[in-house]
Amino acid sequence: MIKPLNHEFILIVDDNPTNLSVLCAALNSEGFRFRVAVDGETAIAQAERNQPELILLDVQMPGIDGFETCRRLKANPATQNIPIIFTTALADTESKTKGFSLGAVDYIPKPFAQEEVIARVRVHLQLKKLTESLEQQVSDRTKALQQAQVQLVQQEKLSTLGELIAGIGHEINNPINFISSNIPPLEEYIAGVTELLLLYEQEYPNPTAKITTAIERLDLNFVLEDMGKIVNSLQLGSERIQNLSNSLRNFSRSDSDTKIPADLHQGLDSTLMILQHRLKANGERPSIEVIKSYGVLPEVNCYLGQMNQVFMNILANAIDALDEAIMQGKMSNLIPEIKIATEVDSEQLVIIRIADNGIGIPERLKKRLFEPLFTTKNVGKGTGLGLSIAYEIVVEKHKGVLDVNSQPGTGTEFTIKIPIE
Repeated sequence: MIKPLNHEFILIVDDNPTNLSVLCAALNSEGFRFRVAVDGETAIAQAERNQPELILLDVQMPGIDGFETCRRLKANPATQNIPIIFTTALADTESKTKGFSLGAVDYIPKPFAQEEVIARVRVHLQLKKLTESLEQQVSDRTKALQQAQVQLVQQEKLSTLGELIAGIGHEINNPINFISSNIPPLEEYIAGVTELLLLYEQEYPNPTAKITTAIERLDLNFVLEDMGKIVNSLQLGSERIQNLSNSLRNFSRSDSDTKIPADLHQGLDSTLMILQHRLKANGERPSIEVIKSYGVLPEVNCYLGQMNQVFMNILANAIDALDEAIMQGKMSNLIPEIKIATEVDSEQLVIIRIADNGIGIPERLKKRLFEPLFTTKNVGKGTGLGLSIAYEIVVEKHKGVLDVNSQPGTGTEFTIKIPIE
């Protein structure tokens, strides 16, 4: 059972006093805190000032309707992650499809059944808390690993770093396997119950008035259809977390003693997955767009765990550069971008280019970028070891080349060249 915290609340948006009374009574009976807005504009303003845990949003309202209100909330980075449940008497498929396409997570049909309102609210609050918890765990542990990596690399213990990341992947994998393994039997149970209800409908075509009323109150056809959609959403969510777990394990492969043939595109993609939380929009900037122009690459004989470390250092630096450019107000008319391009040149070298459109690096500093302990970041923001480690891995251990090309105000591009054999 969810126990509401004092700072959490649900926002109810409806202009009908009767509807508000029913919803408020339902939430109040279970101890949920809530606030009320009677139109879309007021709801948007309230959500921006103080974000609710969930929004119950009427479709038909004066001024902007629920669909437009939902669209504006989802377009605003400050409110786009708040789950929205539509409350409506519109039962047609077109209206429901439109609501889901705008980002709503569910529908509650009118007239309201108190038990259904509470059940749906609980389900989506639980899903939201689970998602936030998992994302926060990944974010916290990734940050902890990034802080630990410098000490580990200085001690030449990349294998230990690999074990730590693999452990996180394993920890995530266990609970998500439990969830995903229970989805197929849940689908079977739902299908079985649906079949049984349809059989009852065939065998007893004239139900009693009490059953007819219960069916209408529940909106049985909608519930049967909606349960399948909810299960599909759970399936998609579990697949997303499984992909993250696989990326963590791929990233952490410890082969520091032996070179093996490896797919560098997989290494790049795993690194991007781990950095996904830093690529998302935040209160200071929009999301960073990653543009991939992958060529056809053969497998490269390399220390894959160490190459992933190179990708991590360079991509993390690119994100830092874009954040700095935003803070300095130098990207007001630009979308923050990271471009990754790969190819094989005529000398049988795999070439990987990673470029950002951030603040760039002055010429006088470029010559020192790969020096140990040199950093252009503010105190506490960087160790000065990331690029020196990348240089050692690419040049010393793989007999390759690591170059940088940058102009102040136009961005920075790192070029990695690795022999195929």
